[in-house]
Amino acid sequence: MGAIQSHESNDYEALNSRSNRGAIPEETQAKAFLDQIANRFAANEKVETSTILSKLVSMRYKGKENIREYIMEMSNLVTRLKALKLELSEDILVHLVLISLPTQFSPFKTSYNTQKEKWTLNELIAQCVQEEERLKQEKIESAHLASTSQGFGTNKKRKRDNKGKQTAVSGTSKQKEQKKQDKEITCFFCKKAGHMKKTCTKYAAWREKKGTLLNFVCSEINLAVVPTDTWWIDTGATTHISVTMQGCLRSRMPTDGERYIYLGNGNKAAVKAIGLSDYS
Repeated sequence: MGAIQSHESNDYEALNSRSNRGAIPEETQAKAFLDQIANRFAANEKVETSTILSKLVSMRYKGKENIREYIMEMSNLVTRLKALKLELSEDILVHLVLISLPTQFSPFKTSYNTQKEKWTLNELIAQCVQEEERLKQEKIESAHLASTSQGFGTNKKRKRDNKGKQTAVSGTSKQKEQKKQDKEITCFFCKKAGHMKKTCTKYAAWREKKGTLLNFVCSEINLAVVPTDTWWIDTGATTHISVTMQGCLRSRMPTDGERYIYLGNGNKAAVKAIGLSDYS
């Protein structure tokens, strides 16, 4: 009750303010006086129509709100214009909605403009909802691809920026891997683990003492009589097997690494000379 009295008191003060009393013509009858007040405070239909129409044509969908609610809001403005005796057809409303859509919907709008059929408002809402879902899915896939590409580029940049650090880390991992491999490697010469034959100090000393092995030949000779003072290599031919120097074009003394021929059982034979023969 107190609130109603306060509201009535405020209305009374507003009606009896000095500016209102001066703007309203004096009337002898109460009804005429109230009609004058109603006319003064009545909303101008032209102004309201202009405001609603301006809002309708300037609306733009930004993708933040639900597109269904956005189209329904535009439809509500058209309904309000109809109440103000300004009717817009459903076809015009469909075009206004399409115009207000952003550039992401350009293929969607082109598809509608190239077809003969016209959509109703409900069909437009259904198609727009479907198109919006498709665009969201494409945006998610593009963002995932961009983040993946960016992460790949960041790793490359980090390797360039921290080149020294990355090299140190890489060097440490290589050392660990090398140690692991060294434990698994066994020398074929001394049979010890941790090194290979080519890096074996005992093998190097043995080679220095024995000389360099230039060639390895495995042959089998099946002869009835074999001279004990002659060595030769059986290549399958029989005409060049000889204990003489017949057919030898020239000869030379062996080098330090060519002084001995080693057999599989460890025995060796001294090389007197190395010659070149013609067996053609």
